[in-house]
Amino acid sequence: MAISNCLFSPTLKIPHVFIFLFWIIIFCSILTYFIPSGSYERTTRNYGRMTQTVVVPNSYKEVPKHYSFKGTLIGEDLEGKSTPVSVIGMLSAIPKGMSDAAILVFYVFIIGAVITLIQYTGTINAFLFALISKFQKRPKQLLLLIYMTIFSGSSFMGIGGEITIALIPVFLFLSKRLGYDRLFGLGLLGIPVYLGWSTGVTNPFTVQIAQIIAELPIGSGMGLRFVLYGVYAATGFYFLIRYGERVKKDPSLSLMKDDRFEYEEFGSIKESKLEKKHIFILSFFVLSYATILIAVQTIGWGLIEMSACIIGMIIIITKISGMTGDESMAAFTKGLEIMIIPALVVGVARGISVVLQEGMIIDTLIHHATSGLLRMPRIAAAEGMLFFQSGLNFFIPSASGQALVSMPLMTPIADILGISRQTAVLAFILGDGISNIIIPTNGVLLAMLGLAKISFEKWFRFILPLFIVCNILALVFIAVAIIIGY
Repeated sequence: MAISNCLFSPTLKIPHVFIFLFWIIIFCSILTYFIPSGSYERTTRNYGRMTQTVVVPNSYKEVPKHYSFKGTLIGEDLEGKSTPVSVIGMLSAIPKGMSDAAILVFYVFIIGAVITLIQYTGTINAFLFALISKFQKRPKQLLLLIYMTIFSGSSFMGIGGEITIALIPVFLFLSKRLGYDRLFGLGLLGIPVYLGWSTGVTNPFTVQIAQIIAELPIGSGMGLRFVLYGVYAATGFYFLIRYGERVKKDPSLSLMKDDRFEYEEFGSIKESKLEKKHIFILSFFVLSYATILIAVQTIGWGLIEMSACIIGMIIIITKISGMTGDESMAAFTKGLEIMIIPALVVGVARGISVVLQEGMIIDTLIHHATSGLLRMPRIAAAEGMLFFQSGLNFFIPSASGQALVSMPLMTPIADILGISRQTAVLAFILGDGISNIIIPTNGVLLAMLGLAKISFEKWFRFILPLFIVCNILALVFIAVAIIIGY
């Protein structure tokens, strides 16, 4: 998920994600002067239609380093030796990373653009108000439908907080209308967004990127993630309704009991009427996206073919909506603007891998990491990956960026430990997703809290029990993945 600069304490400031990643590149470049260089032998194996490059266990060998002024400044290649990353090599890591991840960057841009276009057609608002009208006498069914719609959109299509933040006034209005408090209104949106993101059944920004890096077929391993989807959906909804009903019966139990919750402060919200075009647009998008995923699984489509189809979807959705060319391009460019940070983070983060590989220290790090983990039970080692991903998310709350930083390390580590790559991907999506709901460095979360007029301290107290339960469930799912050979 995209992030922005944010203060989370009076004295500590987390830098912008690009600045933070560049400092990591500098730090890793410096490490190449002090950490011994080395390499593993690698071989290939077939995984369905894909060929994976895998590390050969116990094949690590140190490679002697060569130091020189020329090598420090502009780099120097010597056969049989490694050279630390030069100043030019450090600076060129970012354009090299952008080049390596070019199609991935474009895919992140284009998927964000099509989702924003759908929002601009009024389809999301129209369906939401249609549900409110139809189920106004059955509020719990209404809440469940809204909750599962958002949860599914996040899990299957990667519709995150950046896209749904504009709906916060609508959700606060609904919460007020049903007798709940401000926290419930934001929770109805935030909980399914972030827990759905954690399950990542087909999320293009988490599981698909991680599987590409891990050289796994896109969309593979969905069975266990479907179970995860059901468990997390039920857990989040039970938590939300339990809190809401308690507050509705006794408002003094609200964590914001002294809050003057008046919808008028958000101004008027335009109610959209559900039209045939909205039904056609949503039906076309869902069926098209499902067809693309089937093609990925059955005929080996990759990101280029997926991106091409999404461009076609944008053209057809524009025609169905009746938007003019200028209107559709305004929505399209807005979608590109929203995705600038998460898309470019993919390329910048790839620069970290470039530095570690060119300095020949990535295998050294893998060797020493696995030496300790090999003495641990496989379940404990896999759960250690989960904690690592959660901690990394504090510093890099961009899912796509975090995948580019961690998966190049986690993939060979998993191979050496005898843990499946699917389990490593599962640890990544759980570690990234769950922590997004509570970490103060998630700029989108802070923006949502600001729009809803909820302090971080109130949100933290509200969401902490759910955060703890979901992490316990994550540990259970990682253990199950190991036991069943996922």
